[in-house]
Amino acid sequence: MNITLLKPLPSSPISTSFQPHPLHHHHHHHHTSSSPFNFPKTKPSNSNSFVLNYTNPSSLTIKSEPRDQKLLTLLQQRKTEEAWIVYTLSPHLPNPTCLSRLLSQLSHHNTPTSLTRAQSILTRLRNESQLHRLDSNSLGLLAVAAAKAGHTLYASSVVKSMLRSGYLPHVKAWSAVVSRLATDDDASGPVEALRLFHAVTRRLRRLPDLDMAADSRPDTAAFNAALNACANLGDGKMFLQVFDEMPQFGVVPDSLSYNIVMKLCCGSNRKDLLVFVLERILQLNIDLCMTTLHSLVAAYVGFNELETAEKIVQAMREKRRDLCRILRESNSHYSDENYVDADDDVDSVFHKLLPNLMMEKSGNGNLNDLPLLPKVYTPNTRIYTTLMKGYMKAGRVTDTVRMLEAMRCQDDSASHPDHVSYTTVVSALVKAGFMDRARQVLAEMTRIGMPANLITYNILLKGYCKQLQMVEARELIKEMAEDIGIQPDVVSYNILIDGCILVDDSAGALSFFNEMREKGIAPTKISYTTLMKAFALSGQPKLAQRVFDEMVNDSRVRVDLIAWNMLVEGYSRLGLVEEAKKVIQKMKENGFHPNVSTYGSFANAIALARKPGEALILWNEVKERCEVAKGGKTDSSVPPLKPDEGLLDTLADICVRAAFFRKALEIVACMEENGIPPNKTKYTRIYVEMHSRMFTSKHASQARQDRRVERKRAAEAFKFWLGLPNSYYGSEWRLEPLDGYE
Repeated sequence: MNITLLKPLPSSPISTSFQPHPLHHHHHHHHTSSSPFNFPKTKPSNSNSFVLNYTNPSSLTIKSEPRDQKLLTLLQQRKTEEAWIVYTLSPHLPNPTCLSRLLSQLSHHNTPTSLTRAQSILTRLRNESQLHRLDSNSLGLLAVAAAKAGHTLYASSVVKSMLRSGYLPHVKAWSAVVSRLATDDDASGPVEALRLFHAVTRRLRRLPDLDMAADSRPDTAAFNAALNACANLGDGKMFLQVFDEMPQFGVVPDSLSYNIVMKLCCGSNRKDLLVFVLERILQLNIDLCMTTLHSLVAAYVGFNELETAEKIVQAMREKRRDLCRILRESNSHYSDENYVDADDDVDSVFHKLLPNLMMEKSGNGNLNDLPLLPKVYTPNTRIYTTLMKGYMKAGRVTDTVRMLEAMRCQDDSASHPDHVSYTTVVSALVKAGFMDRARQVLAEMTRIGMPANLITYNILLKGYCKQLQMVEARELIKEMAEDIGIQPDVVSYNILIDGCILVDDSAGALSFFNEMREKGIAPTKISYTTLMKAFALSGQPKLAQRVFDEMVNDSRVRVDLIAWNMLVEGYSRLGLVEEAKKVIQKMKENGFHPNVSTYGSFANAIALARKPGEALILWNEVKERCEVAKGGKTDSSVPPLKPDEGLLDTLADICVRAAFFRKALEIVACMEENGIPPNKTKYTRIYVEMHSRMFTSKHASQARQDRRVERKRAAEAFKFWLGLPNSYYGSEWRLEPLDGYE
């Protein structure tokens, strides 16, 4: 196929600049003061305050350079664009007030261009060792703006540099960064969120008096952001540690804190504990909000406990307040036997977070003493829609559509269907393959003045691609842009690229990728890996490699394990063992550990290339990782591995064909340990076809005959395992390695 690959990448306004870097202050800019911090001389006295609309500190005396005066006047008039031009033309650095104010206003504008400009000021000051000219307000605003724009690691680096330089950022600034990091898809985001949270609280604890930094002290929102990071990581111990720190800063948990406890219950697979969280909120007289009730319904929907979710909604419709009793009664269906293997550490965390759970365990709980809701709560649109999503996930299309009809008939407008409700119905119909009915709902939305949005169209697009109707998908994307005026986004293009893979059209995938970039839409991690997949599956690993190299050079995305695996898969499909090996080696050098998918692809390459010696090396590595999983090697820096059927079956197959029977027995033993039934019928067929006439030659050297004895013992053991006639008795059959063999 003759295609031009990857037109030049339009550089993002922030692509190269937003890399985290430390901001070093040089000590000769500081003076000692009675405060525990060394504040730079030029810093305004209110350096700990955080003002979103930066006002002029008139108390400051300014060296009135005419250019500085002009710059300050423009900034006071909020003429940021003109001020920026004056700054760029100035041969000298403006005074601290002008610099801080310019940085604040650029950060406040929050556009890609203004952010790049703000960051360039920081870079310039760092290079000239003049960072002490900026105050805490402006740096805090920059951190918030960067976090909002999705440049979370850069934002974090700004806050950390402030701490290193003796500034204490306002709580609104640093907690905004923690909050954004906590919700990053990548696990490194929540980890970084906790690091930042602890860095600030550690610094605050060193103060002789917390009131010295009242504006920086963590509030409930800051703690909730850190708790959310713990819940997203599924780290109960750290959750408890952060939760226990709240009183030290005079902070009290609110309903959102307990909603996050619910999230932790869901992550620990403990639906039995959800009712205890609700009871705890009511016992503490925390204001109960609709979000908590919505979280409850969403949690049961997530557990696929639709019956319980329905009971909650029905109780609310009936204006009942005894929700705790209803949930306790539901709990009795799935309590103890489901949690026999519950982790003791996790249990102890929940016992401390929910003291009412301990009362229940000790038998002091009484269904009649359960707290009631403070008032009647009726279900709103969001709660109904969440239940609809449950029906959709369970494939209950009729119930999903019925729920929409019921919502439309409600007297209370707070329960009427919204965009999300209609989109859920479209999604349910698309999932069931009813594309025409989905289009009818779309038309209905337009008729009632609730036109579909981009998300709705992307769901339809995905439906057409899944049904391999690429012509209809292309028509829809054209209709979106030309007739409705909805511009496709990166998700739309990722769906189309994926659709091209399903119909084996790698050229189409590439043309969509390039069309997306021509429109100035930046590719995401998924865009790159999906395009790599197109080339890997169509036997074009060199093109997959070129896409990978582009991904490495695009600073907006981070290369992940999926991208590396796609590269391994590309070479493995053609049996290019050496190339695949090199990729795996590079991957390890870059700090990525191969997973089951990596090893599975590589095993297929070995089978295709018929290089059984490589299979032995691979099996040794897999075996070592399995030992780590069993707790055999605790000091290993390599993470454990849980092998799957595909990988072990491929390795066993290679070993049986190559007459490596001892290794084959090790592999089938590993399969049995992991609950994978080995395919004895297949291995018997291979053995009979390939090895039933083994060991018949009588002309061989002594050393060769000795080796043959060892191999014969292994072959007999393998035959015994297969159930073929053999010279072994069951009691003699052994699996232990025979030294000095193979």
